[in-house]
Amino acid sequence: MRVLVTGTDGYIGSPLSSVLLEQGHDVTGLDTGFYRDGWLYNDGIKKHSSCINKDIRHITEDDLRGFDAVVHLAELSNDPLGQHNPELTYQINHLGTLELARKAVAAGVSRFVYTSSCSVYGAGDGGGHKTEESQTNPQTAYARCKVFVERDLSALASDNFSPTFLRNATAYGPSPRMRFDIVLNNLAGLAWTTKEIKMTSDGSPWRPLVHILDIAHAIACSLEAPRQIVHNQVFNVGSTSANYQVRDIAEIVADTFPGCKLSFGNSDGDNRSYQVNFDKINTLLPGFKCQRDAARGARELFELFQRIDMPAETFNFRAFTRLKQLQHLLRTRQIDKDFYWSSSPMLHERKADSAVVSSIPGSATI
Repeated sequence: MRVLVTGTDGYIGSPLSSVLLEQGHDVTGLDTGFYRDGWLYNDGIKKHSSCINKDIRHITEDDLRGFDAVVHLAELSNDPLGQHNPELTYQINHLGTLELARKAVAAGVSRFVYTSSCSVYGAGDGGGHKTEESQTNPQTAYARCKVFVERDLSALASDNFSPTFLRNATAYGPSPRMRFDIVLNNLAGLAWTTKEIKMTSDGSPWRPLVHILDIAHAIACSLEAPRQIVHNQVFNVGSTSANYQVRDIAEIVADTFPGCKLSFGNSDGDNRSYQVNFDKINTLLPGFKCQRDAARGARELFELFQRIDMPAETFNFRAFTRLKQLQHLLRTRQIDKDFYWSSSPMLHERKADSAVVSSIPGSATI
C-alpha cells in the first residue's frame, strides 16, 4: 500500500515508519516539525524516503491524492498539553483531524487509521475492565477530542472509506524521538539520572500500558486486514495482563535500575483510573498479538541509557517533553499563539529543512 503517516517525526511515528517499510509498504511522512530538536540515539532502522513538511491544518486534497491509506498520529499529545490551551486542542485535534479525513475522502483514500487513546475511559466506575462497548468518560480536553473524532469519522464511513480506531493504552519504550513525559519512560529516566523515584501520590490509580512497537504492529495489521474486519471498528490496543497500578510500574522500574530508591506519597486526587480489556484486538485482528510487557520495556530503557551514557541534561532536555518544547517555541516566537510557524523567512527556512541538528550535546544528527 502507499501510506501517508502524519506525525512521522514523533515518538511513535519514527519507529512506525520502519515497521511499515519492513512490511513492504511505500511510506511518505508528514510532520510540521515541532519536535525535531530531539533525537536521542541512532538506531539504524529504515526511514521513509520523503516527508511533507506541513501543519495538518494546511493539508490539501492534492497532498492526499494517490495514497491508499492515511495513518493519523499528528495531534497535540497528552493531557497536560491539552489542558494548557483546551480551545486550541479542539481546533487541531478535533476539527483539524475531521477536515483531514474529509479531504482524504475527497482524494479517494480508502483507509484511515486513527490513533485514539484508552484515556477516553477516564475515571473508573467500578464496572470492571473497559471494553470497546463501554461508555466513555473522558476527563480532559485531549481525551474529549478523541471521543469527538471517533464519532465524526465514524459518520464518514462508506463503501469507499474505511476508518479504523485504535485506542492505545499508555505507550512506553525507547524511540529515537523519545518522550520522557509518559509514566514508565519518565520513571526510568529518573531512576537512571537520580537513582531515586519519589512518588508524590500513593500510586493507586490503574493504567494500561503498551509498548510502542506493539502499537506499530497493530497499525500495520489494521492496514493489512480484510476490510470487513476493520471497517469502522474500534480496537483497544494492548494486553489485558498489562493493566498496572502506577505503584506497580514504579516498582518494576526501581527493580530494573540498580541502586534506585523508591518512595510513595499520599493520594493526589487524580481520578483517572481505569482497567481495560484487550481481548478484541488480540483475537480478531489478523496477525496481531501483544508481545511485550512493562518489565521488558524497563530493561530496554536501562540498556539504552547505559549504551548511550545518557546524562541528566539529555533526560531534562525540553524536546523530550511535549509541553516544554511547545512553550519554548512560543517563548522564542518560532510559533504563534495558534501554533503556526512564524512568518520570519529565517524560521521558514528552518522549518522546511528536514535535516535539523539536535541541540543536545553529543547527540547525533538526523
